[in-house]
Amino acid sequence: MTMNATATQLRATRPATAGAGRKEELVGYTAGVFDMLHVGHVRLLEQARERCDRLIVGVTTDELCERRKHKTPIVPYADRVAVLRALRCVDEVVPQSHMDRLAAWERLRFGITFVGDDWQGTGSWRAYEQSFARLGVEIVYFPYTTHVSSTLLRSRLKHPSAA
Repeated sequence: MTMNATATQLRATRPATAGAGRKEELVGYTAGVFDMLHVGHVRLLEQARERCDRLIVGVTTDELCERRKHKTPIVPYADRVAVLRALRCVDEVVPQSHMDRLAAWERLRFGITFVGDDWQGTGSWRAYEQSFARLGVEIVYFPYTTHVSSTLLRSRLKHPSAA
């Protein structure tokens, strides 16, 4: 399916729910730190929501961020969750306490998952591609927003004259 496929087009390729006479709801999932929410985050979430009936967003816990990235988010976990819940393109927010997307699928049973294309081709995502293909889960890679990132914003806060 192309990146421009809508939820209706994607749903048309899925089997009807047994006995219900209608197509199964297409649940989408993405995850991230979402520290200092910016336009790149919002665009990813809006584009993801256009491609599914319900969008679940995993928010990286402060503890996982500290373990994986060796830094504490500027915006605390509870505040990041509150901001994401306020967005109309987000239907549900869940904690992301590990990086295992297959374990997230086991818990949430999404049919499509969204990730930035900076992950495409990495060892972990090549493995996910194979595993999710067997499960019938589509992976959509969205273009990374190069002109803005939480890392760039953090740098500008530390060195305002360099902005």
